[in-house]
Amino acid sequence: MSAPATSLPSAGTIAVVLAVCALACVALAVLMRRRPDSFPLLAVLALPFRVPVSASGRTVNLLIPLYVVIAAATLALLIPRLLAREASGAGNDTPARGDARTEQAVRWLQWLLAGAVVLYIVQIAYSPDRAKAAENVVFFYLPFGLLFVLLRDVRWTRQLLLRCLGLLVAVAVLLAGVGFVEYYRKSLFLNPKLVAANDYDNYFRVNSLFFDPSIYGRFLMLVMLAVMTVVLWGGRREAKIGAPVLLWLLAGLVTSFSQSSIAALLLGLTVLGAFCWGWRPAVLVAGTLVVLAVAVVLAAPKSWHIKGSSANNATSGRASLIESGLELFAKRPLQGYGSGSFETEYKRHAEASQATAQNATSASHTIPVTIAAEQGVIGLAVYVALLVAAFLVLFEGAGRSPPRIALAACFTALVLHTWTYADFLEDPFTWALLAIGVALARAGAWAAAPRRPPAVAAPPPAPGAPPAPAAPDPALSPRRARPSARWWGPPHHIAVESTI
Repeated sequence: MSAPATSLPSAGTIAVVLAVCALACVALAVLMRRRPDSFPLLAVLALPFRVPVSASGRTVNLLIPLYVVIAAATLALLIPRLLAREASGAGNDTPARGDARTEQAVRWLQWLLAGAVVLYIVQIAYSPDRAKAAENVVFFYLPFGLLFVLLRDVRWTRQLLLRCLGLLVAVAVLLAGVGFVEYYRKSLFLNPKLVAANDYDNYFRVNSLFFDPSIYGRFLMLVMLAVMTVVLWGGRREAKIGAPVLLWLLAGLVTSFSQSSIAALLLGLTVLGAFCWGWRPAVLVAGTLVVLAVAVVLAAPKSWHIKGSSANNATSGRASLIESGLELFAKRPLQGYGSGSFETEYKRHAEASQATAQNATSASHTIPVTIAAEQGVIGLAVYVALLVAAFLVLFEGAGRSPPRIALAACFTALVLHTWTYADFLEDPFTWALLAIGVALARAGAWAAAPRRPPAVAAPPPAPGAPPAPAAPDPALSPRRARPSARWWGPPHHIAVESTI
């Protein structure tokens, strides 16, 4: 979520702001030392909030509230833990480990996340836009890496997960309400470019307090998938509460007209349906919905600018961006043009080919294409390996734990959204989903099922007493209950012992 864009203030104002942020960090650090559960709650609450800051002709959306929370948590939780490990000799307070397969996937995922950041930093050396790349490292990759470490080591209990979800739902409901006000008034609070675009389109897109309607739609989509998981694996009470919330958020998503968010929501619902009813029914229903959507597009009136328009117009200029990104990749396939270089090289390529460069952006709106153009085959290989490791961690054994099912569905939908929009490692939700997924995967594999109590031998029958009836074999009993994944499961399925 974004606030109105502000220009870079004077040096004195910056000093005052830094002093206020430092005091806030100290106050939050004291709170987190006394109540460690406050950190994940504050982190989840701060995830959507962005503050646009304009400097040197460029607007950067900074997650300043999240930075303050991360800094406070580092002071209160991470640094004391590191000092304690050094004093006690390495590794005496390691987190709960899963089985060998899960732990290996987790280890690969963490190394690949670190490798992706290191590779991005190394490729700044030959980038034509080092300022843009440095912004991504300083404002996104490094703080989000700290966020991953901190959230990974939280003791995620049933109560804490539900409280975090409740905060996200409350924020999403309020932001959707702001979007409804914008749609009713036909005016936006932010982003003058979007205001101008709405004047020429036959539909009105809202962005609530976000700078971009697609980021607004992504946030609503992720919250909707989490709520849908509660509805599917909950009881009547959860369904009665969740149904109106889903309708409210769906209406907010529709007013954003974010096609990428709607497609990602459909994929996430398919994943949830596959875990709930099986893959075949879920894929069949999803395929039917896709066919219906295509039929609606084909039958749409010409005033919608869908039929008869070029692929570039139908995709809001993204087809041209993807095409140019692939051409850049073909010219330098091995190492790419350097981190953060897409906008600069796109404009240079457009000028050389005497084409328009008006639609040049900082990314191709398709993360694999952006990575291919900026980082070449090397960056693509790291990206693909990172996705494989992430899916292994999130999906392996997730069927017994609805919280893990929700994380798997959300991450899958997020990946698709990055393929049709932008921001993968630049989005804090990516790191948060992976961190919580790692924690729950370790706990689920470490304590997958309660151990049965040892069998106690029955006392011998008294002389002359009839023999006791034999106990029924559970494997042959017709009423044998099938293991089910109740919502959030018993506590031993999700609890992770904190290393802090």
